[in-house]
Amino acid sequence: MACAALKLIFKMSKQLIECVPNFSEGSDMTIIKQITDQIESVDGVKLLDVDPGKATNRTVVTFVGEPDAVVQAAFLAIKKAGEIIDMSKHKGEHPRMGATDVCPMIPISNISMEEVAQYAHKLGETVGRELDIPIYMYESAATKPKWKNLATIRSGEYEALPEKLSKAEWKPDYGAAKFNPQAGATAIGARGFLIAYNVNLNTTSVRRANSVAFDVREQGRVKRIGNPITGKVAVSKKGKPLRKPGACKAVKGIGWFIEEYGVAQISMNLTDINISPLHKVFEECLKSAQSRGLRVTGSELVGLVPLNVMLETGKHFLKKQNRSLGVSEAEIIKIAIKSLGLDELGPFDPQKKIIEYQLESLNAAPLLKMNLEEFSNETASESPAPGGGSISAYVGALGISLATMVANLSAHKRGWDDRWEDFSDWAEKGQANKDALLRMVDEDTNAFNEIINAFRLPKGTTEEKATRKAGIQAATKNAIEVPFKIMELSLQSFETIKAMTEIGNPNSVTDAGVGALCARAAIRGAFLNVKINSADLDDKAYVKAILKKGQQIEKKAAALEKEILKIVDSKM
Repeated sequence: MACAALKLIFKMSKQLIECVPNFSEGSDMTIIKQITDQIESVDGVKLLDVDPGKATNRTVVTFVGEPDAVVQAAFLAIKKAGEIIDMSKHKGEHPRMGATDVCPMIPISNISMEEVAQYAHKLGETVGRELDIPIYMYESAATKPKWKNLATIRSGEYEALPEKLSKAEWKPDYGAAKFNPQAGATAIGARGFLIAYNVNLNTTSVRRANSVAFDVREQGRVKRIGNPITGKVAVSKKGKPLRKPGACKAVKGIGWFIEEYGVAQISMNLTDINISPLHKVFEECLKSAQSRGLRVTGSELVGLVPLNVMLETGKHFLKKQNRSLGVSEAEIIKIAIKSLGLDELGPFDPQKKIIEYQLESLNAAPLLKMNLEEFSNETASESPAPGGGSISAYVGALGISLATMVANLSAHKRGWDDRWEDFSDWAEKGQANKDALLRMVDEDTNAFNEIINAFRLPKGTTEEKATRKAGIQAATKNAIEVPFKIMELSLQSFETIKAMTEIGNPNSVTDAGVGALCARAAIRGAFLNVKINSADLDDKAYVKAILKKGQQIEKKAAALEKEILKIVDSKM
């Protein structure tokens, strides 16, 4: 699954691939550091996460970048791992067959799975040729149907490689069919976004943990005749074992004991969260564990997780509590963490574990990261930005925030329990409106800076003059469209603001009224920016059209403000 929210961060301007190599070392961080140093040495990639596991003796590394840079970084990491990890001495709980055991590549932005598979083959061919490591391609990069499944490729693990490589049917896709005792073999693939997820149990029994895993995973368990544990395996007419499917499709899982934590876990890969969301998998584990006299004590996410997964999880548990979903993103994530017990085995830091938050530094929003005093001081400084457009966006965000507050207060008002979902819907709409306006705070300043940069372009030759003029005109048009978007978003906020003055908690009606004043101010302020920037645009037809639309928005806002304040006065 490509993570859709990432496209907003990168504005679809670049092709981006995520790479998640798994290295067979989980204790010696000096070894891992040598490998990750190779990744970070490549321009165009960003190291997002390093997740070592002592019991599994395995480290999951996550990095992202443009395709060719990802291929180069992955090659260097595989090379270094093969030099400093000795598989002949490796032991660990997790199945493995190589120093770099697997190296999946995942489409993130503006790139198809087919294209990612081509880059995976480019990496596989280079590794096989340059490093003499047998390479097997899997998932969407597989060359044989049976090799799509990683478990099939890894069958027998490292210890089975000498015999497997001697057989024609196990000839690797790249590299010689020759056992490499130090590096082993590597599986390279292209796949959708996978979530590695472990659920903790209050037992040390691997057999009992496996029983829960079999109940939950798609493959389920083999059917038996008579006794479900010791009975004879039921087979089909073709002699193949019959299976009883588990509760969750697109989930693979096993039970194991983690000495580091002193508990057994259900270790799972969620290969399609659209089919089996995180919260469903967790609750199926709960159900199975309770039926067997066990208790789920918490869970663990290995590597990174997309933001939408955490938000969907948090909202699921808020719904179960009959609570408003229109709370802040941070609050929703907090509910998800506590509901899943993600902080049982160690701190869960959303800034480090959620992929979009890790990538924010590539598209920084410096104004939004300031506190109120810093923002005021920056506005008051001699710098021309942030200016009226950014302030209008922020005032608009405050306006809809007040209405959202009223919706949330109303959702929890004593005696209104049967109306919580209606107010939750209004609060969710308000939160989305607020977040969009907050993004405009930095967008407006960025638009101003683009104009300044365009004016700094060289203007010596005729061609340079033409390029400079075109750049200025493009930047100017953007500097008109950003405040106009602020106007549109602030006008949209009036719907929620008005609703909250009419049906919201009457004790907070004046808060909604202040929200209306803010929304109107945001529209008038943003329109001033539209007007002043329009004077410098050569496309007069465009200017005429957008000024007309702006006047219509301003007129609607004035009427709505008047109507809302009348309602407020009548309820005071």
